[in-house]
Amino acid sequence: MDNNDILRRLRFTLNLSDDSMMDMYAKGGEPVSRAEISSWLKREEDEDFDVVIDENLATFLNGLIVNYRGKKDGKTPVAETELDNVIILRKLKIAFNFTSDELIYIWKKAGVEITETELSAFFRKRTHPKFKYLNDQYLRKFLKGFQIQRKTQREKEAYRNSFKK
Repeated sequence: MDNNDILRRLRFTLNLSDDSMMDMYAKGGEPVSRAEISSWLKREEDEDFDVVIDENLATFLNGLIVNYRGKKDGKTPVAETELDNVIILRKLKIAFNFTSDELIYIWKKAGVEITETELSAFFRKRTHPKFKYLNDQYLRKFLKGFQIQRKTQREKEAYRNSFKK
C-alpha cells in the first residue's frame, strides 16, 4: 500500500478535518501546512498530487499516538525514515491501545480470519524464525475493518445521544 492511500483511509476513518490533520502532524513533531495536506490527499492523476514519504506518514502516526495516548516520558517520538506495514500496524496498535483480541476482531469485521498465533508472528523480531511479514492485503483489510468498527461506534453514539434530548 502506498503512504498516500494509508493517510487518506485514516483521515476518512477517523473523520479528521484539515485542522485536525495539521494538529496531528504538530503533535508528531513536524508542523505541516494545509496545502501540503491537500496535495497528499489528492489522487495521483491530479496535477497537485504529492507523494507522502515514509517520514511524513511516521510523523502523522506519531501524532496519533501523542493525541490518543500522550507523550511517553514527556518526549515527542522521532519519526522513522523507513516504514513498513508492521511498523504502521504497531503504531496504530499503540495509538488506539488495541489488544490482540481487538485486532483480530477488526480483521474479522473486514472478512479476514486471523489467529492469535498469526498475529503474534507479525510483531516478532525480523530475525525470529516464526516472523511473518504483514503484506499489503492484510494492512488494507485491517484499515477496512477499522473503518467499519469506527463507523459502528459513531452510529451507536449518535443513537445514544438521540435519547439524551
